[in-house]
Amino acid sequence: MAAFAGSPAARPGDVTGTLRLLAYMALAIALIVFDHRGGWLVELRARGEMTVQPLWWLASLPARIGQGVRDDASTRASLADENRILRNALLISGARLSRLQAAAAENARLRGLLGAGQRGGLDVQLAPILNIDLDPTRQRLVLDAGSRDGVQVGQTVIDAGGLLGQIIAVEAGSATVLLITDPDHAVPVVVARTGVRLVVYGKGRSDRLELANIPLSSDIRRGDVIVTSGLGGRFPAGFPVGTVESLAPDLSHAFLVGRLKPAAQLDRGRDVLLLRQGGVLPAAPATTLAPAPAATATAPSAPTGHVGPAPAANTPAPSPSRTATPPRPTAP
Repeated sequence: MAAFAGSPAARPGDVTGTLRLLAYMALAIALIVFDHRGGWLVELRARGEMTVQPLWWLASLPARIGQGVRDDASTRASLADENRILRNALLISGARLSRLQAAAAENARLRGLLGAGQRGGLDVQLAPILNIDLDPTRQRLVLDAGSRDGVQVGQTVIDAGGLLGQIIAVEAGSATVLLITDPDHAVPVVVARTGVRLVVYGKGRSDRLELANIPLSSDIRRGDVIVTSGLGGRFPAGFPVGTVESLAPDLSHAFLVGRLKPAAQLDRGRDVLLLRQGGVLPAAPATTLAPAPAATATAPSAPTGHVGPAPAANTPAPSPSRTATPPRPTAP
C-alpha cells in the first residue's frame, strides 16, 4: 500500500517574499488613494520629471539628429529643384524680354521710316535688307526686293535720317545699293544755311563723309546741315546728307576739307525706303536759302550724280572762274 504524500511545508523565504509583496501593494494602493484625494505627490512628480529630463534629452538625441539630417537633405533637395526651376524661368523671361526689346526697337525704326515718308509726302516703298557689305573699299547693301517688286536702277534709297545711296543693280528678287559712304561715290550737295554748293565723297567708313575742295571764303561752319542739291538729276533736292563736324585746310592750304557725320543710320536698321519715280520732296522756298556769296564761284562744279573715283582733296577741279581768281596762299 502506497503511502499518500501530503503537500510540502512552506519555506520561510517564500513566506517572507509574499508578505513583502503584499506590503508593497498595500503601500502603492495607499499612495494612489492619497494622491488622488490630496494631490500631495504632484510636486514630487514634477521635480522628478525635471531631474530625469536631461536623460530623456540625451536618449532622444540620436533620433533628433537623424530626423534633422533627413529634413535638411529634403529641404536642400527641394531648394535645389526650386532654384533650378526659377533659374530656367529667369533665362526664358530674359530671352523673351530681349526679343520684345528688339521688336520694340524695330517697330520704332519702322515707325520712323514710315513717318518720314508721310511727313514729306513721299511716294516710297519699304524694302528689307538682305545682306550688307561694309568693307572699307566696298560699301554695299543687298535688298530683299527686285525687279518683280518694281525696283529700278537709279532709285534713291533713304531712311528716317536721310540719304543712304542709290540702286546700282537689280535682279528679279534682289537689288544692290551703293551707299554714299562708298569711296567711289559722290553726291552734289548744298549747305542748308547758306546755299553754298559742294560735293560730298564717301570715305569707306559708315560714320564719316568728306567735303572736299571747299573754298576758303565759303560760308560754312561746324554744325551746318548738308542736304542734296538736286543737281545732275540723280538725287532729289532736300534730303539730309550729314552734319559738318570739323573743318581743316588741305595739304595745299588752298582749300578746306570738311568732315561730315552722316544723317542716315548706315550701320543699323533692317529696312530702308526706296523713293519711287516722281515721289520727290517739294522744292524749298527761295527765302529759306540765302544767296551764295560771289566768292563761292571758286567752288568746283558739282558732278551729276556720277559713280567713279573721287578726286584728290588737294587737286581742285578746273573751272573758268578758278583760273581768273588765284587761290589764297594761307588758310584762315
